[in-house]
Amino acid sequence: QVQLVESGGGLVQPGDSLRLSCAASGGTFSRYVMGWFRQAPGKEREFVADISPSGGVTHYSDSVKGRFTISRVSNRNTVYLQMNSLKPEDTAVYYCATGLRYSSSRVVPDGNWGQGTQVTVSS
Repeated sequence: QVQLVESGGGLVQPGDSLRLSCAASGGTFSRYVMGWFRQAPGKEREFVADISPSGGVTHYSDSVKGRFTISRVSNRNTVYLQMNSLKPEDTAVYYCATGLRYSSSRVVPDGNWGQGTQVTVSS
């Protein structure tokens, strides 16, 4: 099993940018689709973005499309989420996850989550 650790969150103002990182250890990281999910207080965890093992295919939720970019470097153990033009509605705990398959152009997480990193967007 791959162990996942998120970092890079913080408190920012609307319109600012943040770059989140997900570091992996153990297992065979390069075999997995990697996804970012987020959960706001009182709400269900929702899909944000994913990236294929090769890095050649990405998907985004409609709410972040055009503002966020997911990336990974071949043969490296870290996945990134560049977040631009942040809005208060982006406030949530952000989690990364592994998966082995897609459903309706979204990664199906296999239950292997990191501990999460808090992103707060407030003026």
